[in-house]
Amino acid sequence: AKIRFANTYRLEPYNKFRDYLVRDKAQAILTNRLQQAKYDGVASPSLCASISEEILKAVKELDFDRYKYVVSVLIVEKAGQAINVASRWVWDVQRDSWVSAQCETETFIALALVMACYYE
Repeated sequence: AKIRFANTYRLEPYNKFRDYLVRDKAQAILTNRLQQAKYDGVASPSLCASISEEILKAVKELDFDRYKYVVSVLIVEKAGQAINVASRWVWDVQRDSWVSAQCETETFIALALVMACYYE
């Protein structure tokens, strides 16, 4: 039989999300994985997926309790264009947070977004 726990009615995490730790982890992963890479439009989707999984794993190892994460990685070829990236979500400004990290090479720009949503 599955064990059911009573609701604690706790509204704050014991280990609160610290954005500077996540930013440093995401920045290090982007830099290590993409520092010597060249842009390849065919391989970019799988590269984005593997980097986002690696960032998610690193963030989960930091062990912030009661958070769910969304990690999005975007790789854009440099072709002299401008880019705007926008996201929309329902947000609790007291408990939810987000972090961005970027890596720029000669041929592309990579952007990683990590959203941490508090889960009661």
